[in-house]
Amino acid sequence: MRFVTMLGHAALVLAITAILAAPGGAQARQPVVIELFTSEGCSSCPPADALLSQLSKQRNAVNGIELILLGEHVEYWNGPGWRDRFSAPVYTQRQYDYVRQLHLATAYTPQTVIDGHLQTTGGNAGGLNQFIAESARTPKSAKITIELIGPDKWKVSVTEAGNRKLKVLLAVTEDNLATHVGGGENGGRTLQHDAVVRELEQVGTTANGQFEKIVSTHSKRDWKQDDLRAIVIVQDADSGEIHGAASSRWQGAAFAAGGR
Repeated sequence: MRFVTMLGHAALVLAITAILAAPGGAQARQPVVIELFTSEGCSSCPPADALLSQLSKQRNAVNGIELILLGEHVEYWNGPGWRDRFSAPVYTQRQYDYVRQLHLATAYTPQTVIDGHLQTTGGNAGGLNQFIAESARTPKSAKITIELIGPDKWKVSVTEAGNRKLKVLLAVTEDNLATHVGGGENGGRTLQHDAVVRELEQVGTTANGQFEKIVSTHSKRDWKQDDLRAIVIVQDADSGEIHGAASSRWQGAAFAAGGR
């Protein structure tokens, strides 16, 4: 499926600002999780990637909203013409899980999933704008803190997550990436990426609404420390709905991180 409805990027920024500044808008630091399923092999994906990059410039700029962004590159576009270097089975499977949970006919790119239970085509700026506003007005129950306590070691704490067992995920994303595509539908183009998921794993489950653990990430040599973020998501494994999220920029040797 390839369907793109684009507003200008500036129009998207202004529309989000107007909606979230309205009476009854979001509370301070309300996280909204936006996942883009994309591929460098898909000719309809670059506009959606650009939209995600625009949102990355305003993660905390709109009326106290925290936009938590994940660009997840799927594998099914890979072929002899081009293999997306950011693609991995974990992202493809995550999209397939959403297909089942959201009762969709099939997976497609570009696709955007908001807070695990709303979805639209990846380039649909108007629909994305509406869902961001809707999610921003719906408080999430789980409270999360994430703190860098050593090289590649994070202390993750979750409270008030309710009585259901929820999975706790840790992701690492990287901004300011570029690829010169050598083949396939985007052959000859240079694609810009932000919020690319470099690592994603489940680190545990909540028990009695609580979770606390020291978890390790695995930095690769080609990751740019200044462009990395650690993200924690608390999610219902059955419905896919996200009950809480927090992010922190990598702070290197300072071992200090701000979470929620």
